[in-house]
Amino acid sequence: MATAERYFYGTGRRKTAVARVRLYPGGGEILINGKGYLEVFTRGSHQMQVLAPLKAASMEGKYNVTAKVVGGGVSGWAGAVSHGIARALTASDDGLKLVLKRQKLLTRDARMKERKKVGLKRARKAPQYTKR
Repeated sequence: MATAERYFYGTGRRKTAVARVRLYPGGGEILINGKGYLEVFTRGSHQMQVLAPLKAASMEGKYNVTAKVVGGGVSGWAGAVSHGIARALTASDDGLKLVLKRQKLLTRDARMKERKKVGLKRARKAPQYTKR
């Protein structure tokens, strides 16, 4: 891929994962950190999540997607890539914003891991109470 090609950019985030997504006009190839998305996302639900914004916008096979993802795990990566693709699609065509918003693909999923509290074993699990 030539670097002089025009592309549309979108940043996606989920949990602690951050995806920097570029959409190039092309045949529908999706690369995550240099590998094919089917190689990175072996679970079907993750694959569907990555393709969701392209399906919602009816843009399957019209863009090549390259994404650099850092942080988090596989589920976070899938959500971050999906969010990034949705944002990049709105950058390419502002008319898609309403369609993607209705599908809740432009909304950043704010759910994060809850921090561990002092005196507890985990975020909410307390040590067992003993009366005597």
